[in-house]
Amino acid sequence: MAFEPPRRLVKALGEAAPGADDWLAKLPEAARRAVALRGSTVERVQVPGGRSSLVILVRLPDDTPAVLKLAPGRARPESERAALAHWGGLGAVRLLEPAGAEGVLLLERLHPDVSVRSLPEAKSMLEAAGTLRRLWVEPPTDHVFETVAERTGRQAEAMRAGADAQSAPLVEAALAAREELLASAPPARLLHGVFRQSKVLAGERSPWLAVGPDPVVGECAFDLARLVRDRVEDLIASPSGAATTRRRVKRLAESLEVDQERLRGWTLFRAVESGVRARRVGRTQDGELLLEFAAWL
Repeated sequence: MAFEPPRRLVKALGEAAPGADDWLAKLPEAARRAVALRGSTVERVQVPGGRSSLVILVRLPDDTPAVLKLAPGRARPESERAALAHWGGLGAVRLLEPAGAEGVLLLERLHPDVSVRSLPEAKSMLEAAGTLRRLWVEPPTDHVFETVAERTGRQAEAMRAGADAQSAPLVEAALAAREELLASAPPARLLHGVFRQSKVLAGERSPWLAVGPDPVVGECAFDLARLVRDRVEDLIASPSGAATTRRRVKRLAESLEVDQERLRGWTLFRAVESGVRARRVGRTQDGELLLEFAAWL
């Protein structure tokens, strides 16, 4: 079977890391080795798949359905492996191999085409928030995960470099919010890092389980902030989008016992960072939507 990377993956890596071409070129052979090593039977490559990895649906020799996930180093797959091992299947997809070739993860099979996003908006937000709460645990004492301060520090530098006259006021507000938030951070937890509705899939042993973390250690409001802007296109299209966004911040903060102002601040930072980055790589429309959303905060 040919293991050609889906177009979505090729495009995303081309935008974010043009130097990843070497990984893409080696990917078909790496996938064949990973399948053969486990004696697996391939069912299909997941399409459209993710923006940072190749996902292959397989069956193991004992007929157990599983997923082989291959990701480049820049996607931090070993950090994902460590986080999944620490969660041990609580709230997240289960890791089926504690160790393996670098960049290759063997995971339990969920229902890859059924995410919590398929539910009505209010129900999907409730289920997503409940899943996220289960992931917020004490990090291992000897962890090597990136911290929120470290990750947002890199992002802040890129935001300053990518700001133009139009986005400069929002960038300055986002950077100021970050400084204030980091100066008084609450206790740190292990966070998913890139949590949103599409990262929550239907499962057998649990109705909903999180997948695809880019784990980070820090305060819970940082993790919840990305969920606030889910379905941003619908929010922007709605005449009451700004009011709905403010209500969403309040409801999510209250339901997960997170400080509302801290959630608002991290939502602002993450929306502006994503908007500036989207514009930088040529996704102008996405960038404009995110910056408009940020202006409501």
